[in-house]
Amino acid sequence: MKFQYTARTKEGELQTGFIEAVNREAAINILVGHELFILSVQEADKPHWYDPFLRLVNRVKTTDLMVFTRQFATLLDAKISLGDALKNLRRQTANAILKEVISDLSSDIDSGLLLSQAMERHPQVFSNFYVSMVRSAEVTGRLEEVMGFMADYLEKESGLMSRVRGAMIYPVVLMVLFAVVVGIMVGVVFPQLEPVFTESNAKIPLVTQVLLGLGQFIANWWLAILIVLAIVGVVLYDYFDTPEGKVVLDEFRVRLPIIGDMYRKLYVSRFAESSAVLIRGGIPIAQALEISGHTIGSLIYRDALHEVAEAVRSGQLMSQALAAHEDFFPPLVHQMVAVGESTGKLEQLLTRVSGFYSREVDNTVSNLVELIQPILMVIMGVMVGLLFAAVLLPIYNLAQTF
Repeated sequence: MKFQYTARTKEGELQTGFIEAVNREAAINILVGHELFILSVQEADKPHWYDPFLRLVNRVKTTDLMVFTRQFATLLDAKISLGDALKNLRRQTANAILKEVISDLSSDIDSGLLLSQAMERHPQVFSNFYVSMVRSAEVTGRLEEVMGFMADYLEKESGLMSRVRGAMIYPVVLMVLFAVVVGIMVGVVFPQLEPVFTESNAKIPLVTQVLLGLGQFIANWWLAILIVLAIVGVVLYDYFDTPEGKVVLDEFRVRLPIIGDMYRKLYVSRFAESSAVLIRGGIPIAQALEISGHTIGSLIYRDALHEVAEAVRSGQLMSQALAAHEDFFPPLVHQMVAVGESTGKLEQLLTRVSGFYSREVDNTVSNLVELIQPILMVIMGVMVGLLFAAVLLPIYNLAQTF
């Protein structure tokens, strides 16, 4: 069960949050074990249908996590203790969800947990890759160095995804605006013009007839259309939220022309970067591959890397295992990995692979931005021309009758 609590720390700071426990008494015992003075403990509200949308709005963004990681690395580099660093970060953090998570981290560390163990309890904020990097840093004693790397890594990921999203915003906005204009013309303007055209016996072009029929259909069945669209939207959302639906969506994404190639290069870049860092941190190759699979954001790549990891455990070289999945990893990847294995510089070659494909993604995004706009302008011009022709041609034919 999940309980919401309000308590004060030994220093008198007010702390609120959620805790998982078998019952209320167990939750109280856990909080007392963290040396908290309990003010209230009550069962959390039962889940609602709109909870996924609230989580989407109240999530910890990559930018917030990047700033937290950068500040954390700076404080640790200044030789500030782990507990004091987290308390300072909690006061500086504006995101309410992240503030609550940092408070939980501080409490867990005060109760004797390692930082990686505390972060592991918040998988919605700290990825498996993040936790694994922190765990390896705790073994090697290079926590501030690893946190600095994670800040750089998150900054690069955030910048890349911002560019990808930015490339898609302009065409999406144009398409939405055009859809609104078409909806107004078809649903409002054409139904008012139809009696004029009908009474005049003027010749009505085919495109106008189609739009008039569509306008009548929308005017008569708009409520049913909205209900059907809502039902279809909910069904699709539920389906794509299932494991099978996520795989189907991921498969569709990487099979798209041009866009799919960009996503494949992006996933390969993430895989190479995370694997290089994990191997450099002393993580065994097979385990590093599995962790990388959970960090790159693709279910089909996760499954492929799991198979590669199993092949490595069975005695194959990493390059040989990657070569068996050329649909996901281009020949350049396993060739570079083979060179790294033969020279003993695997992590360095993986870093080069990551850099190469990062530049490829940047070039693809830049090309998409340059290509999408003129292509979209041509398409929009043709559609607008047809729309105006549907209005002007009947008017012209009507004028000819007088």
